[in-house]
Amino acid sequence: MRRYSVFAIAREALRHHAGWDRAWRAPEPKAAYRVVIVGAGGHGLATAYYLAKNHGIRDVAVLEKGWLGGGNTGRNTTIIRSNYLRPASTAIFEKARGLYETLSQDLNFNIMFSPRGVLMLAQTEHELRAWKRTAHANRLAGIESEMVSPARIKEIAPPINLDGPRYPVLGGLWQPRGGTARHDAVAWGYARAASDMGVDIIQNCEVIGVDRDEAGVTGVRTTRGAIATKQLCIVVAGSSTVLADMAGFRLPVESLALQALVSEPVKPAIDCVIMANTVHGYVSQSDKGEMVIGGGTDGFNNYTQRGSFQHVEETLRALIETFPMLSRLKMLRQWGGIVDMTGDRSPIIGPTPVPGIFINCGWGTGGFKAIPGSGWATAEMLARGAPGELAAPFGLDRFREGRMIDESVAAAVAH
Repeated sequence: MRRYSVFAIAREALRHHAGWDRAWRAPEPKAAYRVVIVGAGGHGLATAYYLAKNHGIRDVAVLEKGWLGGGNTGRNTTIIRSNYLRPASTAIFEKARGLYETLSQDLNFNIMFSPRGVLMLAQTEHELRAWKRTAHANRLAGIESEMVSPARIKEIAPPINLDGPRYPVLGGLWQPRGGTARHDAVAWGYARAASDMGVDIIQNCEVIGVDRDEAGVTGVRTTRGAIATKQLCIVVAGSSTVLADMAGFRLPVESLALQALVSEPVKPAIDCVIMANTVHGYVSQSDKGEMVIGGGTDGFNNYTQRGSFQHVEETLRALIETFPMLSRLKMLRQWGGIVDMTGDRSPIIGPTPVPGIFINCGWGTGGFKAIPGSGWATAEMLARGAPGELAAPFGLDRFREGRMIDESVAAAVAH
């Protein structure tokens, strides 16, 4: 892989940029692989990268039914934070946040990581107590976060309206080392680095069947032919239940549409991420000046990537309450993604009832922030054949045993 650098850019500028190589290979699928990963989003690509880098396993295929990063990885609001409540959650999300800090250097690809800080508003007494509890839990976990007063919030985000018509701002939880990254660049960087180490990334290759015998998985059938493998990892977000059905087992997961939108670009006004969960809206400003706005999921199961006008209206109402100055902006574009929600709003990382099949799903609306930690933990699981310390609490068996990792409130409406 040719390294990217300022010197390479200058050299290619003199040659009219005619010397750049393809960022990743486009191989034909082989008949068999040691590991097959279904899903070329952030989690699947990170898993392949860490399998090759950390464990030397390079006979890996990553299968994608569409284009690389075309699912939820390219359809989110790019928030990165680790200020969760439960020890298992803080461990994996803080691992991810820490890896994000040096990911551009590790991948030799600018992911545009911006540690601008994440501010989570408390607009009811109950929410204020909840954030105080989370702040104490973060302190015990060694995560840098703190409670801040309304006056300090006004300093962090001057345009904010502290006295909203429905709910005033009573305080907030501030994680200064949280932030954002370029979602597409994360997928592209992992793909480029994994491909350079020998991983085959095969796009336009939909899995249409899973083959198994009494000993476990034997391979998959795809639109580009059959591929044999003894180790299959399913990392397909909202389509996880579809792949599980093909393999012959069920998941405690439901699929919902989560939507977001961006405004027309304006001059810099908000230099951090702000989440107002009581009125249910969150916002950050992109490098292009657009206001990146997120809201809630549809109230019914579906596989659409459009969203609904009802949630657009609800989210914009919340945003304008919090930032009245934005009321005259126009919506530039809007989209939806298919998220996979578990009952406790925590992910599933572990083996399945079919020997040789492992799964990584259930990230709900918080998958982007977890990509490096998720990939690290899943790669370790595939290399060892069993979950490691990071992944162990998130196994399927927790639903049978009743040991939930309940982040449905602590995770700020699961975002």
